Amino acid sequence: MTDLSKYRNIGIFAHVDAGKTTTTERILKLTGKIHKTGEVHDGAATTDFMEQEAERGITIQSAATTCFWKEHRMNIIDTPGHVDFTVEVYRSLKVLDGGVGVFCGSGGVEPQSETNWRYANESEVARLIFVNKLDRMGADFFRVVDQVKNVLGANPMVMTLPIGREDDFVGVVDVLSQKAFVWDDTGLPENYEVVDIPADLVDDAAAYREELIEMAVEQDEDLMMAYMEGEEPSLEDIKRCIRLGTRDMSFFPTYCGSAFKNKGVQLVLDAVVDYLPSPTEVDAQPLTDPETGEATGEVATVSADEPLRALAFKIMDDRFGALTFIRIYSGVLEKGMTILNSATGKTERIGRMVEMHADERNEISRAQAGDIIAVVGMKNVQTGHTLCDPKHECTLEPMIFPEPVISIAVSPKDKGGSEKMGIAIGKMVAEDPSFQVETDEDSGETILKGMGELHLDIKVDILKRTYGVDLIVGQPQVAYRETITQAVEDSYTHKKQSGGSGQFGKIDYRIKPGEPGTGFTFTSSVVGGNVPKEFWPAIEKGFGSMMEQGVLAGFPVLDVEVELFDGGFHAVDSSAVAFEIAAKGAFRQSIPKAGPQLIEPIMKVDVFTPEDHVGDVIGDLNRRRGMIKDQEAGATGVRIKADVPLSEMFGYIGHLRTMTSGRGQFSMEFSHYMPCPMNVAEEVIAEVKARDAAGK
Repeated sequence: MTDLSKYRNIGIFAHVDAGKTTTTERILKLTGKIHKTGEVHDGAATTDFMEQEAERGITIQSAATTCFWKEHRMNIIDTPGHVDFTVEVYRSLKVLDGGVGVFCGSGGVEPQSETNWRYANESEVARLIFVNKLDRMGADFFRVVDQVKNVLGANPMVMTLPIGREDDFVGVVDVLSQKAFVWDDTGLPENYEVVDIPADLVDDAAAYREELIEMAVEQDEDLMMAYMEGEEPSLEDIKRCIRLGTRDMSFFPTYCGSAFKNKGVQLVLDAVVDYLPSPTEVDAQPLTDPETGEATGEVATVSADEPLRALAFKIMDDRFGALTFIRIYSGVLEKGMTILNSATGKTERIGRMVEMHADERNEISRAQAGDIIAVVGMKNVQTGHTLCDPKHECTLEPMIFPEPVISIAVSPKDKGGSEKMGIAIGKMVAEDPSFQVETDEDSGETILKGMGELHLDIKVDILKRTYGVDLIVGQPQVAYRETITQAVEDSYTHKKQSGGSGQFGKIDYRIKPGEPGTGFTFTSSVVGGNVPKEFWPAIEKGFGSMMEQGVLAGFPVLDVEVELFDGGFHAVDSSAVAFEIAAKGAFRQSIPKAGPQLIEPIMKVDVFTPEDHVGDVIGDLNRRRGMIKDQEAGATGVRIKADVPLSEMFGYIGHLRTMTSGRGQFSMEFSHYMPCPMNVAEEVIAEVKARDAAGK
């Protein structure tokens, strides 16, 4: 039996280019998992094993690996930083107990680190902070610590101080033990000495130690009282308090170093063991009711003696077949066992189980609560499904994925490609829940939908290289929606008489604009049985099915409230079908009177530009109908935050690079829907009509 207190399931996450993958590489080297470190910029990193990753130097899929440090087992997931792949970060956080947030010493807290930090807060994952790249030009550890306070609103607990800066960065001071760790020039991580603190840092180190102890003892009243009376707590007590506060996210132990130069990573590993929670110390996962999706009040207690409960959090297709990554919350999983997938109600037999190390694997025959493993060749399992003991059916809290906001039409270049394309896209949709596919019924084209231009760009690239399907790619399309602006009270009667029993249903209803983001809501306030209760679901279904296609340009309708307040029925001729047809007719009759309006997705855009180009960038965002929200000056340039309609952002990266001589960067994510200006709406509607006419 493995001792669960010696497990650490952690993720490493940060903004693009802050050095997550390099940090993971160094951890693997230090723990003896690999003997030669691969470099990201050479395209040889262990966890970046997709062609597209090696080539672009970015992480796209989260990779899982297992290693050991000081008799503790670490399951590490290296997550992508790019905004179009945040779904990967989100689902990795869902199954982790702790994390290491990596920030770039010169870039600081960047837009993507904010998004990932927000996800981690929502998932209540305890974190350490590692400020990386302190050997870089413009790196400043204390500036980043301030940003963690001000931008993220988090409470950093400074555990190490840098010795020297930029090219002169040689090591770190461990604030708690008041010792300095200094590395030599060989670049080997194990070549360091523990020496006394350099004279110019003695005062700072003492001040930070006092601050650290003050933050720590707040976790224990007795220690706090003793400390206020001048009694310093023991090292064990301080560490115990830091561990408690880290688990409750009262503060985040903050370390510094340079992963690339192999400086400071050991202290982060020690901190993972000392301060991040084991699987038994985090709040157990709540179980939900499969019908309603609400919590039942029960939890999946982390223990090997409980019934099996596990969550499939990622599906990956590689040269060995389909892999399903699973986090086991309770119980034991053994080869040959039959398990139940509570989402589909089907049972499946567990074939091969493997422990992953990036893209290599070791076969295992059993795994237990706290483990993160992969199972080969599962049939109907999708991301977010719960796997459990057939005798104890349960559902773990499911994952919620963002809706895609951009789509492109694709078709294979040659006739033989369409079957190949279908199979490949099927596999890709299973792997990435934020990537969706549908067929346009009028034109027969395949529509790919995703989170942004880069997301779709990489999908097309994977289809071409991994699956050998050459595509003709159309113009990107925006996911417009429709809504209404006025309330309408109306009545509709459906009656049909043609030999035998007829159909009859009369409904009186109010339709009004709903709160933004509510979608479609239906309520009934009928009293006295004018419309019997058993017909209400049919009426709701009738209205609901019509929401798929609006009256302006056939886009789905959002944020509409329908209230049924009266009506009439016929003892013989009324049926659920009659009332469903009545609701459909009512929608067609009333929505045009309710001031229908086209709404468009607005993106939260974060642009980084050197100071001398701020005016150009802001002028350009204004021309794109952007609303500037905020701008702040950093050490190396200015960050501008704005809300901009997605339709105006196509090809933006090219313009930005031209305006800023290649030094500008930006990231964007979906924020909300807003009404389109009249002229834009008219253009979109005319375009849709022209497309429909051409398709017919």
